[in-house]
Amino acid sequence: MPLPIAPILGIFADNLRKRDSVLPLSKKTAMGWANGLNLPRGGKTVIYTGHVYQMIPAIDAMASQMALLENSFLTRFFGIGRLMNKFVSLSFFMGLTASSEKMRHSNQVLRDIVGLLRDAGVEFGYLYEEELYAGALVYDDGMDETFGHHARRVAERLKKLGVRRLLTVDPHTTKMFRQAYPHFVKDFDIEVQSYLEVLAQAHPKAMKPVNGEVVVHDSCVYARYENVCDQPRELLRAAGLSVREPELSGKSTHCCGGPLESLFPAEAHRISGIRVDQLEAKGKNVVTMCPFCWVNLNKAAGDRLVINDIATTLASCRRQASSCS
Repeated sequence: MPLPIAPILGIFADNLRKRDSVLPLSKKTAMGWANGLNLPRGGKTVIYTGHVYQMIPAIDAMASQMALLENSFLTRFFGIGRLMNKFVSLSFFMGLTASSEKMRHSNQVLRDIVGLLRDAGVEFGYLYEEELYAGALVYDDGMDETFGHHARRVAERLKKLGVRRLLTVDPHTTKMFRQAYPHFVKDFDIEVQSYLEVLAQAHPKAMKPVNGEVVVHDSCVYARYENVCDQPRELLRAAGLSVREPELSGKSTHCCGGPLESLFPAEAHRISGIRVDQLEAKGKNVVTMCPFCWVNLNKAAGDRLVINDIATTLASCRRQASSCS
């Protein structure tokens, strides 16, 4: 029996309305990545994580559980699960089974992004406990009323805090603030840029070649909707790397399977397997720029590929260059 879509989406919507996120995180989990970075609190320009990287370990744990339940008789009890979730956050327990290794990875990516922005001379703050999830999952699944209510709440908080510019760290949060919020929030006029765009605009000084090459996997959202295609390649080449293109790249990129993970696990795995074959045909070292792409492709690739987030790759190249100078 397929997974029942209505109760699953209902749990996500209930969580967003009651607990500010589709998968509620503790404050420690949401903000732990920033420990020791001494980021200023708030300001007109802030880095905005939207909690997406921080949620990835819990989302991965949830997807693994859903894969076990797919075609199981237990799916008939999901309606009861939604009712229970209204009173006790069942999805919160996904965080308790989340991989600590994936959490360390997600935190390190965010820390690397901060380091790259600082190296580029960009000044920004962080909202800490005031930051909220942007709402991508409910928007993508067509829950407009729930999304609109949440978007207006987020926008009101940003206005109250005096935020005028957001530096986003993932494609989904970028798309929400640039394309969705203006349709749901009257007079939403906050400037929104992906950190990759900001870094590319800083025209980083080209480093010596590091005798390395990477295969680029484009995020569907970045490439097709946000016109963030050239910037990642410019940054990788400036870091001294040779860039290889897989079959289907840029605006024609192949999906990682991530959008289907929570509802159709088997189909998501089939799609990610196809993409892994395409990437492997061009090389063993793959660069992603979306946390969903990273976790789904890693799961499908196993030991066949080394898959890193672009922020980690760029930061590693900078450290190499510094040690050699």
